Amino acid sequence: MLKLHKLLTIFFLTAFFGTQASAQSSNYKCMIQMNAYQGEEAYVVISLINPKGAYEKTLAVLGPDKQWYNTLKEWYKFQTKSKEKLSAITSASIAGGDRAVKTISIDNAKLNKGYKLRFESAVEEKNYHTKDVEIPLTTQGVTERASGNGYIRFVKLSKVQ
Repeated sequence: MLKLHKLLTIFFLTAFFGTQASAQSSNYKCMIQMNAYQGEEAYVVISLINPKGAYEKTLAVLGPDKQWYNTLKEWYKFQTKSKEKLSAITSASIAGGDRAVKTISIDNAKLNKGYKLRFESAVEEKNYHTKDVEIPLTTQGVTERASGNGYIRFVKLSKVQ
């Protein structure tokens, strides 16, 4: 009986704290539509930018080959200093005219506090766009369609329920 009581207590505590941890962040489906352009596939990085304009965290990397990360110059400076583990958040690069969908997790405490999502893009032997898209991390901002300034035509986020 005592063993069963301990097991039930562990189960309920794990369920409670597991629920609390997941309630601290929200998942967003992020659709990136690229402009039609000629050339190699674009590498895109999605970063969390703090209110002072500095990189805080890498949320996603669309581009599998580490040898090209240095083409995303500003993010790469941050990445080489922070040594973030990227293997769980990388995926394929995106060709001109194509679209990609990526799920990103955003800490709810960052919402409405001056943070931004930054989308950087680069194409081999072509231009690099540090702020191809920037989205204010506000309740309204994360649900609006944001137009790009470079290889990205637009970005649209929707909260995953």
